[in-house]
Amino acid sequence: GFKVFASASHYWPLEDVDGIHEFRDTNGDIVEGMVNKGIYVTEKKGVTFLFFGSYQNSCISNPEVCGPEGVTFSFFWKTQDQQAKFLPASGGRVISSGFKICSNEGEGSVEFYTRGNAMMKWKASFSPPGPYWTHILFTWKSREGLKVYVNGTLNTTDPDGKVFYDYGDPSANLLTGTEGDQTKRYVNGAFDEFIIWERALTPNEIEQYFTAAVGVQVLLSSTLPWSVMTSTTKPVLSTNAYHPIITNLTEERGSFRSPDTMLGYLENVSFSLPNKSLSENTALSLTEAFLKAIEDFLLLPSWIDMPETAHTFGSLIQTIDGVMAHMTHNLDENLLPLTVEGMSSVADYTLVKMHPQTLNLSHYRFPSRGQSYISIPSEAFHEKAWITIVGLLYHNMHYFFHNINPMDTKIAEAAAYKGYMISATSYLISIKVEPLPKLSHNLSGSPLITIQLTHKLTPRQYSQALNKSNRVHLYCAFLDYSNGTGVWSNEGCVRESGDLNYSVCLCNHLTNFAILMQVVPLKLTREHQVALSSITYIGCALSIFCLTITLVTFAILS
Repeated sequence: GFKVFASASHYWPLEDVDGIHEFRDTNGDIVEGMVNKGIYVTEKKGVTFLFFGSYQNSCISNPEVCGPEGVTFSFFWKTQDQQAKFLPASGGRVISSGFKICSNEGEGSVEFYTRGNAMMKWKASFSPPGPYWTHILFTWKSREGLKVYVNGTLNTTDPDGKVFYDYGDPSANLLTGTEGDQTKRYVNGAFDEFIIWERALTPNEIEQYFTAAVGVQVLLSSTLPWSVMTSTTKPVLSTNAYHPIITNLTEERGSFRSPDTMLGYLENVSFSLPNKSLSENTALSLTEAFLKAIEDFLLLPSWIDMPETAHTFGSLIQTIDGVMAHMTHNLDENLLPLTVEGMSSVADYTLVKMHPQTLNLSHYRFPSRGQSYISIPSEAFHEKAWITIVGLLYHNMHYFFHNINPMDTKIAEAAAYKGYMISATSYLISIKVEPLPKLSHNLSGSPLITIQLTHKLTPRQYSQALNKSNRVHLYCAFLDYSNGTGVWSNEGCVRESGDLNYSVCLCNHLTNFAILMQVVPLKLTREHQVALSSITYIGCALSIFCLTITLVTFAILS
């Protein structure tokens, strides 16, 4: 890791920060951030900027000049400073003529630009850092595009880019800071250890540098051997037992073709999680890597026509629950209360570890916004125990629970109409709380869980539901794993209100919920059957009478 740093072309250590170790270069090969080497601090409208100098027509400001070797930018970043201490490089934005990094409304992003003959932009988004130092590194090569690494692990990429003409900052200065225009001001934050390599580092080099930067303090010298001096400060960031799992999840993406094989792999990941504490950043990285693997599973083409689709996805959801619950249980107790939340293409998610006394609302709701949610009365939480909450709102999982045989469920009302299949018609939503909340056993009592779910009907389901010759049954259901496999049941739940567009349910337990729909043709009433029989008999009698007259007439005339 120290040799990787020694190969850098530019380095700005900025200020001494606990947990991030500066490197000292005694041979002068690296351009360090000092006033006489093109770096200075300036104040503008009360906002501090850190200028690194002008790099006109260089690889730093114009990626087209980088050549096939590419370029690497590395820095530590946090978007909120709990101690309200802003370093000289403060602000939520890093910008040059070749790239821009910013954090805005819960999203961090890196944008990379080329000018000249190829007006292109690459953009990769990631979860922004919070109040803890996070290592951000991104590489760019003309043939590989943009790659963003968070805490030494590949996080997101944009290999192709797109044509782009609107990048309007002609300045070749490299700076960090917030814009002077307060209407466009970005979130406050801080930066440290800004490094540039005029080549793209390999994944192994990136991991080596990150490990060195957060673990030890080093003296670089052309005359002395590599010497390591152990830091007396406890690192804020550290490699941990979860890092190999995150790396493996990233490396194995796209390598599976069989649903059974990939499901087995995901289950093995769940079983292999170490029983060790993890930080907020580690939990976020593991969640994102795991949900990206789930996304790959959902995109597999071979399971669509499988007869055991519902069973397979029941097992998948159980595996996701296990991984998320493990992480929440093992969140670092030194950082409590703690919330890890985010969004992915698979689901909105939240991991919470807190004391009920910190819940100042009458209800805990997940997600906090939107028309589909679960609400738990605060009176249901144990008052003296730390609680963990895992919430998931799946975006597409309901599509895979279709053509469910009612005889394979624990829904007695549905089983009465055997032969008429059931389908999920809302998002799947899950919430798990430990210790279990104290809820009423009686569905007419309190407290109870309130679940509101917006229906997601397909055109075919809408057509069936609006057909007046059909009767629509909507069930508040959940996946019951009491027998080892997920079976849909409605025990302990009642549909309180709703229409064809939404349902409100009351339940006395927590698990994975969804609205199931069953369409059954209307049976004729006894009166209708008698009326139709009478019409039939009268019609047949008249036909026979008329036919008899016709035959007699024909016989007489002939």
